[in-house]
Formats: sequence, structure tokens, C-alpha cells
Amino acid sequence: MFSELEKNFRQQITLSDDELQRVMRHFVPKKLRRKQFLLEAGDVCTRMAFVSKGALFSYATTDKGSINVVQFAFESWWMADLYSFFTQEPSKLAIEALEDSELLLLKSDRLEPLMAEVPAVESYLRILYQNAYVALQRRMEETLGLTAEQRYKRFMQRHGHFLLRVPQHLIASYLGVTPETLSRIRKQAL
Repeated sequence: MFSELEKNFRQQITLSDDELQRVMRHFVPKKLRRKQFLLEAGDVCTRMAFVSKGALFSYATTDKGSINVVQFAFESWWMADLYSFFTQEPSKLAIEALEDSELLLLKSDRLEPLMAEVPAVESYLRILYQNAYVALQRRMEETLGLTAEQRYKRFMQRHGHFLLRVPQHLIASYLGVTPETLSRIRKQAL
């Protein structure tokens, strides 16, 4: 379960074997079954999750009960509601397992001790947060500036290999269209 996380760290920063082992001690393994929650809306996000196996998605629920998918996370990706994680305010998002998943959790109260113990982790986290910010900005620009067809094409280019793992209604929600509109777009794309 830890091998993917070790690989992920080594791709971003240089760590000795001893430092890597000290980093890994701060993570807690967690298994989720499909449809099980890592975070429920209204709870404070107290942990960041590294996906070793499986898939998660985060979403907000409207007053009418429909969901707006914010993010997907597959193997070697991270998932958290960073706003809630850093402010310790209740989350407006839920994080749910899309598939049976194996996660490695880093609790918020372990973050500072981890960076003090292995200072290079601060660089890793900076890179992680920069990438999250860039992805958020890209998503906002695409949502505001592209047509539904263009958003679908970009989604396919970036994440097409995950397509079979995600139900169409969740992809539609992520793209901000109805399932019927997504079906029409997919037919036109063929």
C-alpha cells in the first residue's frame, strides 16, 4: 500500500531511505468500500488522502438534492477539501469512494510534526498545493470559458483512460451538463 506513496514522494523530492521511512510513519492506512464516505458535508476535513488503489470523488449537494462533482482522484492522486482542512471550518463537500479503495491518510495534526521531522516534505507539499491551485484555476477557466463539447474533449484528453471507471452521470455533473447533454455530445464525438 505504501509503495505508490513512496514513489510519489521520490518523483518530487530527494529523500534518504531513513527520511522516507520517517515520512511513512505519519500516514495511516484506511480502506473504504464503494459508496463509503471519507468526508461528509458539514464535517471538518481533518485528513488528506493519498489514493493507493481505487477512486474517490468530491461533490457538493444542492438544495434540491442533486450533486455537483468537484474532483475525481484515482491511484497516486491526493484528495481533501483543502479549504476545510486549513481553516478547520465545516466542509461544504462530501468525499465518497467511487470504488473499493485503499488510502493513506495524513491527519492535519501530523502535518507540522512531519515537516519538522523531515524538512524536505515542506517542498513536496508546496509542489502538491501548487499543482492543486493550477488544477483549480484551469477547471474554473474551462468551466467559464469553454463550451460543453470543448470541456468534454479536454476531459477525454486528460482523463479518458479513467472513463470506464466513472458513471456517465458523474462525468456529466463534473462537466456541468445534464446526462442527456453528455449523451448527445458523446454521440457527436463518435
